[in-house]
Amino acid sequence: MAKAPNNSAAQRVRKKVRKNVADGIAHVHASFNNTIITITDRQGGALSWASSGGQGFKGSRKSTPFAAQVAAEVAGRAAQEQGIKNLDVRIKGPGPGRESTVRALGSLGIRITSISDVTPVPHNGCRPQKRRRI
Repeated sequence: MAKAPNNSAAQRVRKKVRKNVADGIAHVHASFNNTIITITDRQGGALSWASSGGQGFKGSRKSTPFAAQVAAEVAGRAAQEQGIKNLDVRIKGPGPGRESTVRALGSLGIRITSISDVTPVPHNGCRPQKRRRI
């Protein structure tokens, strides 16, 4: 006979540890299909993250500047609860959510100290995808 699952193990929830970090880095990955924002401390430990798809946007609506703005606001508020006051923004990718994420983080009252583009550029590595014909 099969045993019933142990409910106490399934309901165990880790307590969120509140770090008090003043400075951090916002890593923005803006692809053509989605925008992912991860806010870390200076050592690279994640404090908060959000994505356009995680905020309820599906399909082509994920790849809009508004969806990126909503995701940046969610990640920024969660980082402010951890004590973030200043952010360096590192943007990677060619997607439509590049500028709107920076504007959304700035509108939350977080001071943006620098904005840098860290999009990887090949030194003639892999062959790129075929050209789109629209």
